[in-house]
Amino acid sequence: MKKLFKNLGVWILIAMLAGIVAGVVLGPSAAALKPLGDLFIQLIKMLVVPLVAISIISGAATLGDSKSAGRIGVISIGYILLTTLISVLLAIGAGELFRPGAGLDAGQLAGLITTGGDAGTAPVLSFWDTVIGMIPANPIQAFAEGNILQIIVFGLFLGFGISTLNGDKRLKVVNGLNYLLEALIWCIGKVMYVAPFGVFGLMADATGTFGFSILLQIANLVWVDLLVVFVMGLLVYPATLILFSRVKVRDFFRAMLKPQIIAFSTASSMATLPVNMEVCENELKLSKQTTGFVLPLGATINMSGNAIYYTLVALFFAQLYGIELSMAQYVTIALVSTLGSIGQAGVPGPTLMVVAVLVGAGIPIEGLPLLYALDRIFDMVRTTLNITGDAACAAVTDRFA
Repeated sequence: MKKLFKNLGVWILIAMLAGIVAGVVLGPSAAALKPLGDLFIQLIKMLVVPLVAISIISGAATLGDSKSAGRIGVISIGYILLTTLISVLLAIGAGELFRPGAGLDAGQLAGLITTGGDAGTAPVLSFWDTVIGMIPANPIQAFAEGNILQIIVFGLFLGFGISTLNGDKRLKVVNGLNYLLEALIWCIGKVMYVAPFGVFGLMADATGTFGFSILLQIANLVWVDLLVVFVMGLLVYPATLILFSRVKVRDFFRAMLKPQIIAFSTASSMATLPVNMEVCENELKLSKQTTGFVLPLGATINMSGNAIYYTLVALFFAQLYGIELSMAQYVTIALVSTLGSIGQAGVPGPTLMVVAVLVGAGIPIEGLPLLYALDRIFDMVRTTLNITGDAACAAVTDRFA
């Protein structure tokens, strides 16, 4: 019981329930509690740019060096990039088809947008305007303005450059980046202590202003996310196994049941890694060389479940705020979700990368704490899909390695 109450997720859940009760009791007066949520949002904004930049640079520096692994590296990384992009496109399709965030009056939701909200329709840009706009003319300006897409492009470019340095030089730079990440992770840990207060304030304000209708909208997001995860896990990954591996789909899912249960219960790809490696080597009969490279790499960068979540959250809030997305914003959501999920290595939890996707597409982030209480559910589901994708990637790579 003592461990349970030391769990931050439990306190966030308690704060959510307390916020709902406070909102029902206080009604519109609960808006007085909203500054608690605004404080939390501002603290998150403070950390998101340096965290995304450093994690992308560090991840790209490590990823770029994988060319030394030869064919295994090329095939596995190509598979990860392709399946992650497919998952994002599926999420966009489902988000537009089922529109989980639609249904509330956009005018009513104006109260959720605080300083810096970017609701509205973005200017229509051509394909080349979008591509050129991804490249920062001044990286420092991109950092100052919080242009997430430009920061990711610059971070990937610099990270791949670092990966070409001679061994000792590269190791020193990567270690330095990892030390910075550790410091930022400490900062995030401290900020997350404010999360229960922020969730309480925002839930009280939202419930007091809009009633339970906004909570029903969040339930819509849950089932649409589950639908896309099932399509990816039960159709796309099995299709790649049938087309490109020697492993039978029935044998694959029978063997994967154990690591999937562990992934679902722990919500951690790294915690599931030893079991996943054992299953792939002993039950799926994949080579030790392939599993030893692909599965640790996949546990770090193969995050299709996260990419689905990022994409759907972006569409959810765009629909919630009545924002008509332009083609440039769809491209931004797809790219930031794909690259952001890959660059998430070392980042505890998905929250800040979701912020990156929303900021990159010009969508307000003020309603994001409404999802925190359900984050454990989302996390268990996406982690189960992630480790399934890792094993599928290993099976495909093993055939061609």
